[in-house]
Amino acid sequence: MAKKRKVEVAVISDVHLGTYGCHAEELLIYLKSIKPKVLVLNGDIVDIWQFSKSYWPAAHMKVVKHLMGLVAKGTKVYYITGNHDEMLRKFVGFKLGSFQIVNKLVLELDGKRAWMFHGDVFDVTMQHSKWLAKLGAHGYDLLIVLNSVVNFCCRKLKRKKVNLSRNIKNRVKSAVKFINNFEQTAADIAISNSYDYVVCGHIHHPEMRQVTNQDGAVTYLNSGDWIENLTALEYNKGAWSIYKFQEDLAGQLEEEEDAETAILTDNQLFESLMLEFKLKIA
Repeated sequence: MAKKRKVEVAVISDVHLGTYGCHAEELLIYLKSIKPKVLVLNGDIVDIWQFSKSYWPAAHMKVVKHLMGLVAKGTKVYYITGNHDEMLRKFVGFKLGSFQIVNKLVLELDGKRAWMFHGDVFDVTMQHSKWLAKLGAHGYDLLIVLNSVVNFCCRKLKRKKVNLSRNIKNRVKSAVKFINNFEQTAADIAISNSYDYVVCGHIHHPEMRQVTNQDGAVTYLNSGDWIENLTALEYNKGAWSIYKFQEDLAGQLEEEEDAETAILTDNQLFESLMLEFKLKIA
Protein backbone atom coordinates (compact mmCIF):
# COMPACT_ATOMS: atom_id res chain seq x y z
CA MET A 1 0.00 0.00 0.00
CA ALA A 2 1.31 3.45 -0.91
CA LYS A 3 2.55 5.66 1.91
CA LYS A 4 -0.09 8.11 3.12
CA ARG A 5 0.44 11.82 2.58
CA LYS A 6 0.60 13.87 5.75
CA VAL A 7 -1.84 16.81 5.62
CA GLU A 8 -2.38 19.36 8.37
CA VAL A 9 -6.02 20.05 7.43
CA ALA A 10 -8.29 18.37 4.88
CA VAL A 11 -11.76 19.71 4.05
CA ILE A 12 -14.46 17.79 2.18
CA SER A 13 -18.09 18.71 1.64
CA ASP A 14 -21.19 17.78 -0.33
CA VAL A 15 -20.55 14.04 -0.43
CA HIS A 16 -24.28 13.26 -0.37
CA LEU A 17 -23.99 9.70 0.91
CA GLY A 18 -27.24 7.88 0.21
CA THR A 19 -27.76 9.28 -3.28
CA TYR A 20 -27.06 7.77 -6.70
CA GLY A 21 -24.62 10.50 -7.65
CA CYS A 22 -22.26 10.01 -4.71
CA HIS A 23 -18.77 8.81 -5.64
CA ALA A 24 -18.16 6.95 -2.39
CA GLU A 25 -15.55 4.57 -3.84
CA GLU A 26 -13.40 7.45 -5.05
CA LEU A 27 -13.80 9.34 -1.78
CA LEU A 28 -12.70 6.28 0.18
CA ILE A 29 -9.57 5.97 -1.94
CA TYR A 30 -8.77 9.62 -1.26
CA LEU A 31 -9.37 9.34 2.48
CA LYS A 32 -7.13 6.27 2.64
CA SER A 33 -4.38 8.14 0.81
CA ILE A 34 -3.99 10.92 3.40
CA LYS A 35 -3.14 11.23 7.07
CA PRO A 36 -4.72 14.51 8.22
CA LYS A 37 -4.21 16.06 11.64
CA VAL A 38 -7.63 17.70 11.25
CA LEU A 39 -10.48 16.60 8.97
CA VAL A 40 -13.34 19.03 8.40
CA LEU A 41 -16.60 17.60 7.04
CA ASN A 42 -18.17 20.81 5.76
CA GLY A 43 -21.82 19.83 5.38
CA ASP A 44 -24.05 17.59 3.27
CA ILE A 45 -21.97 14.51 4.01
CA VAL A 46 -25.04 12.31 4.48
CA ASP A 47 -28.05 13.35 2.39
CA ILE A 48 -30.83 13.02 4.95
CA TRP A 49 -33.25 14.83 2.61
CA GLN A 50 -33.12 12.01 0.07
CA PHE A 51 -32.20 9.13 2.37
CA SER A 52 -33.89 5.87 1.47
CA LYS A 53 -33.65 2.49 3.20
CA SER A 54 -33.70 0.89 -0.24
CA TYR A 55 -30.49 2.63 -1.33
CA TRP A 56 -27.46 2.49 0.92
CA PRO A 57 -24.60 0.74 -0.94
CA ALA A 58 -21.75 -0.99 0.88
CA ALA A 59 -19.32 1.65 -0.41
CA HIS A 60 -21.29 4.38 1.38
CA MET A 61 -21.12 2.44 4.65
CA LYS A 62 -17.37 1.96 4.18
CA VAL A 63 -16.91 5.74 4.07
CA VAL A 64 -18.77 6.08 7.38
CA LYS A 65 -16.71 3.29 8.93
CA HIS A 66 -13.48 4.87 7.75
CA LEU A 67 -14.45 8.21 9.28
CA MET A 68 -15.26 6.45 12.55
CA GLY A 69 -11.89 4.75 12.36
CA LEU A 70 -10.14 8.12 12.05
CA VAL A 71 -11.94 9.33 15.17
CA ALA A 72 -10.96 6.14 17.03
CA LYS A 73 -7.32 6.80 16.12
CA GLY A 74 -7.48 10.33 17.51
CA THR A 75 -7.78 12.37 14.31
CA LYS A 76 -9.61 15.61 15.05
CA VAL A 77 -12.84 15.48 13.03
CA TYR A 78 -15.29 18.38 12.85
CA TYR A 79 -18.71 17.80 11.31
CA ILE A 80 -20.11 21.16 10.16
CA THR A 81 -23.83 20.85 9.48
CA GLY A 82 -25.28 21.63 6.04
CA ASN A 83 -28.78 21.88 4.63
CA HIS A 84 -29.11 18.26 3.45
CA ASP A 85 -28.05 17.06 6.90
CA GLU A 86 -29.70 19.89 8.82
CA MET A 87 -31.30 17.37 11.18
CA LEU A 88 -27.92 17.17 12.88
CA ARG A 89 -28.17 20.83 13.92
CA LYS A 90 -30.14 19.80 16.97
CA PHE A 91 -26.98 17.97 18.10
CA VAL A 92 -24.63 20.94 17.69
CA GLY A 93 -22.12 20.90 20.54
CA PHE A 94 -22.04 17.11 20.72
CA LYS A 95 -18.55 15.74 21.35
CA LEU A 96 -17.27 12.20 21.33
CA GLY A 97 -13.55 11.81 21.73
CA SER A 98 -11.94 13.75 18.87
CA PHE A 99 -15.28 14.16 17.03
CA GLN A 100 -17.46 17.26 17.29
CA ILE A 101 -20.63 18.56 15.58
CA VAL A 102 -20.69 22.33 14.92
CA ASN A 103 -22.49 24.89 12.77
CA LYS A 104 -19.34 26.86 12.04
CA LEU A 105 -15.68 26.65 12.87
CA VAL A 106 -12.67 28.93 13.23
CA LEU A 107 -9.23 27.31 12.98
CA GLU A 108 -5.93 28.99 13.82
CA LEU A 109 -3.46 28.14 11.06
CA ASP A 110 0.08 29.45 11.41
CA GLY A 111 -1.07 32.69 12.98
CA LYS A 112 -3.98 33.17 10.56
CA ARG A 113 -7.69 32.47 11.07
CA ALA A 114 -9.83 30.30 8.80
CA TRP A 115 -13.61 30.73 9.10
CA MET A 116 -15.45 27.62 7.96
CA PHE A 117 -19.17 27.03 7.40
CA HIS A 118 -21.32 25.19 4.85
CA GLY A 119 -22.88 28.21 3.14
CA ASP A 120 -26.60 27.45 2.89
CA VAL A 121 -27.22 30.46 5.14
CA PHE A 122 -26.70 32.60 2.00
CA ASP A 123 -29.24 30.62 -0.03
CA VAL A 124 -32.51 32.56 -0.30
CA THR A 125 -34.30 29.43 -1.56
CA MET A 126 -33.26 27.58 1.58
CA GLN A 127 -34.44 30.38 3.83
CA HIS A 128 -37.86 30.96 2.28
CA SER A 129 -38.81 27.98 0.06
CA LYS A 130 -37.25 24.84 1.46
CA TRP A 131 -39.73 22.65 -0.41
CA LEU A 132 -38.46 24.13 -3.69
CA ALA A 133 -34.86 23.42 -2.70
CA LYS A 134 -35.75 19.80 -1.92
CA LEU A 135 -37.52 19.46 -5.25
CA GLY A 136 -34.42 20.79 -6.97
CA ALA A 137 -32.27 18.28 -5.09
CA HIS A 138 -34.34 15.38 -6.45
CA GLY A 139 -34.11 16.80 -9.97
CA TYR A 140 -30.35 17.17 -9.60
CA ASP A 141 -30.03 13.53 -8.48
CA LEU A 142 -32.10 12.42 -11.49
CA LEU A 143 -29.81 14.40 -13.79
CA ILE A 144 -26.78 12.67 -12.26
CA VAL A 145 -28.30 9.24 -12.98
CA LEU A 146 -29.12 10.29 -16.53
CA ASN A 147 -25.53 11.51 -16.86
CA SER A 148 -24.30 8.04 -15.87
CA VAL A 149 -26.35 6.46 -18.65
CA VAL A 150 -25.06 8.99 -21.20
CA ASN A 151 -21.44 8.39 -20.17
CA PHE A 152 -21.93 4.63 -20.43
CA CYS A 153 -22.95 5.15 -24.05
CA CYS A 154 -19.99 7.50 -24.58
CA ARG A 155 -17.60 4.82 -23.35
CA LYS A 156 -19.10 2.26 -25.73
CA LEU A 157 -18.74 4.74 -28.62
CA LYS A 158 -15.21 5.65 -27.46
CA ARG A 159 -16.12 9.29 -26.97
CA LYS A 160 -15.23 11.69 -24.17
CA LYS A 161 -17.36 11.79 -21.05
CA VAL A 162 -19.80 14.65 -20.61
CA ASN A 163 -20.94 16.36 -17.44
CA LEU A 164 -24.52 17.47 -17.98
CA SER A 165 -25.22 19.11 -14.64
CA ARG A 166 -21.91 20.96 -14.48
CA ASN A 167 -22.22 22.16 -18.08
CA ILE A 168 -25.76 23.37 -17.43
CA LYS A 169 -24.66 25.30 -14.34
CA ASN A 170 -21.74 26.86 -16.19
CA ARG A 171 -23.93 28.03 -19.07
CA VAL A 172 -27.00 29.30 -17.24
CA LYS A 173 -26.40 32.98 -16.46
CA SER A 174 -28.50 32.92 -13.30
CA ALA A 175 -26.45 30.01 -11.93
CA VAL A 176 -23.18 31.77 -12.69
CA LYS A 177 -24.49 34.95 -11.06
CA PHE A 178 -25.58 33.00 -7.97
CA ILE A 179 -22.10 31.50 -7.58
CA ASN A 180 -20.45 34.90 -7.96
CA ASN A 181 -22.82 36.50 -5.45
CA PHE A 182 -22.30 33.63 -3.01
CA GLU A 183 -18.51 33.98 -3.16
CA GLN A 184 -18.60 37.76 -2.82
CA THR A 185 -21.01 37.67 0.12
CA ALA A 186 -18.90 35.11 1.99
CA ALA A 187 -15.76 37.13 1.33
CA ASP A 188 -17.31 40.46 2.37
CA ILE A 189 -18.46 39.07 5.74
CA ALA A 190 -15.09 37.41 6.31
CA ILE A 191 -13.26 40.67 5.60
CA SER A 192 -15.54 42.61 7.96
CA ASN A 193 -14.63 40.12 10.71
CA SER A 194 -10.90 40.21 9.92
CA TYR A 195 -10.59 36.56 8.92
CA ASP A 196 -7.72 35.52 6.66
CA TYR A 197 -9.55 32.63 4.99
CA VAL A 198 -13.21 31.82 4.43
CA VAL A 199 -13.96 28.17 3.63
CA CYS A 200 -17.34 27.06 2.26
CA GLY A 201 -19.11 24.22 0.47
CA HIS A 202 -22.77 24.06 -0.65
CA ILE A 203 -22.51 25.30 -4.26
CA HIS A 204 -20.47 22.35 -5.61
CA HIS A 205 -17.99 24.74 -7.19
CA PRO A 206 -14.34 24.24 -6.13
CA GLU A 207 -12.51 27.53 -5.94
CA MET A 208 -9.54 29.28 -4.38
CA ARG A 209 -9.00 32.96 -5.04
CA GLN A 210 -8.22 36.27 -3.41
CA VAL A 211 -11.21 38.57 -2.98
CA THR A 212 -10.85 42.24 -2.18
CA ASN A 213 -13.20 45.10 -1.36
CA GLN A 214 -12.79 48.61 0.01
CA ASP A 215 -12.20 47.23 3.51
CA GLY A 216 -9.53 44.64 2.80
CA ALA A 217 -8.88 41.19 1.35
CA VAL A 218 -9.49 37.54 2.13
CA THR A 219 -8.74 34.18 0.55
CA TYR A 220 -12.02 32.55 -0.47
CA LEU A 221 -12.00 28.74 -0.70
CA ASN A 222 -14.65 26.20 -1.65
CA SER A 223 -14.12 22.45 -1.33
CA GLY A 224 -16.41 21.56 -4.24
CA ASP A 225 -18.14 18.18 -3.99
CA TRP A 226 -17.95 14.41 -4.47
CA ILE A 227 -20.78 14.25 -7.00
CA GLU A 228 -19.30 15.95 -10.06
CA ASN A 229 -15.93 17.50 -9.29
CA LEU A 230 -14.48 15.02 -6.76
CA THR A 231 -12.45 17.68 -4.98
CA ALA A 232 -11.22 18.62 -1.52
CA LEU A 233 -9.23 21.36 0.14
CA GLU A 234 -5.89 20.70 1.79
CA TYR A 235 -3.79 22.94 4.03
CA ASN A 236 -0.15 22.05 4.52
CA LYS A 237 3.06 23.96 5.26
CA GLY A 238 1.31 27.34 5.32
CA ALA A 239 -0.55 27.01 2.01
CA TRP A 240 -3.94 25.88 0.72
CA SER A 241 -4.49 23.78 -2.38
CA ILE A 242 -7.45 22.19 -4.20
CA TYR A 243 -7.13 18.43 -4.43
CA LYS A 244 -8.62 16.93 -7.61
CA PHE A 245 -9.19 13.20 -7.58
CA GLN A 246 -9.46 12.93 -11.35
CA GLU A 247 -5.93 14.32 -11.70
CA ASP A 248 -4.43 12.18 -8.96
CA LEU A 249 -5.74 8.83 -7.84
CA ALA A 250 -8.37 7.98 -10.46
CA GLY A 251 -6.19 5.23 -11.90
CA GLN A 252 -6.12 3.41 -8.55
CA LEU A 253 -9.88 2.96 -8.34
CA GLU A 254 -9.96 -0.61 -9.62
CA GLU A 255 -6.98 -1.65 -7.48
CA GLU A 256 -8.75 -0.56 -4.30
CA GLU A 257 -12.01 -2.42 -4.93
CA ASP A 258 -12.66 -5.39 -2.64
CA ALA A 259 -12.02 -8.81 -4.11
CA GLU A 260 -15.51 -9.81 -2.98
CA THR A 261 -17.13 -7.19 -5.21
CA ALA A 262 -18.56 -8.81 -8.33
CA ILE A 263 -17.40 -7.32 -11.63
CA LEU A 264 -20.39 -6.39 -13.76
CA THR A 265 -20.42 -7.11 -17.46
CA ASP A 266 -21.23 -4.21 -19.78
CA ASN A 267 -24.80 -5.44 -20.16
CA GLN A 268 -25.25 -5.80 -16.41
CA LEU A 269 -23.82 -2.33 -15.83
CA PHE A 270 -26.17 -0.80 -18.38
CA GLU A 271 -29.14 -2.65 -16.88
CA SER A 272 -28.13 -1.42 -13.42
CA LEU A 273 -27.92 2.20 -14.58
CA MET A 274 -31.27 1.95 -16.34
CA LEU A 275 -32.85 0.47 -13.19
CA GLU A 276 -31.55 3.42 -11.14
CA PHE A 277 -32.93 5.81 -13.75
CA LYS A 278 -36.35 4.15 -13.68
CA LEU A 279 -36.42 4.24 -9.87
CA LYS A 280 -35.76 7.99 -9.88
CA ILE A 281 -38.51 8.82 -12.38
CA ALA A 282 -41.06 6.41 -10.88
